[in-house]
Amino acid sequence: MPFNRLHQLLDANHVDYRTIAHPTAYSAQQTAAAAHVPGRELAKAVIVDIDGKLAMVVQNAASMVSLGRVKAATGARDVHLASEQEFREWFPDCELGAMPPFGNLYGMEVFVTEALTKDEEIAFNAGSHTELIRLRYGDFARLAHPIVV
Repeated sequence: MPFNRLHQLLDANHVDYRTIAHPTAYSAQQTAAAAHVPGRELAKAVIVDIDGKLAMVVQNAASMVSLGRVKAATGARDVHLASEQEFREWFPDCELGAMPPFGNLYGMEVFVTEALTKDEEIAFNAGSHTELIRLRYGDFARLAHPIVV
């Protein structure tokens, strides 16, 4: 299981969560459909570069990252999407593009869109393109310490 770090965090903090196996899917929308999860409840992690430092933006599957909002929230001069080459090595225990939204496990600051905070539960990639984890948003917020943008 390539995502033991995440399971250990959840178990150590007594989080009630479910794993959802699904057919291989690579995009957030495909994953939501394959796992029968509403797209608004599927949290996807997008890696951004903020003034030369990588960070994670967590938003629902149907959303596009608002770099302007991240820039305004951080006071940064430059915010852009990071390339896979830039962040590949940061997630050695995850399949590329299937990172869980716990950037704090990987030394990254975590930002979350306000819309996602309104969901009682969220689901997200668990480090692979074939498994999701579903848990209460409050547990995610308690453990990831995201900044709301």
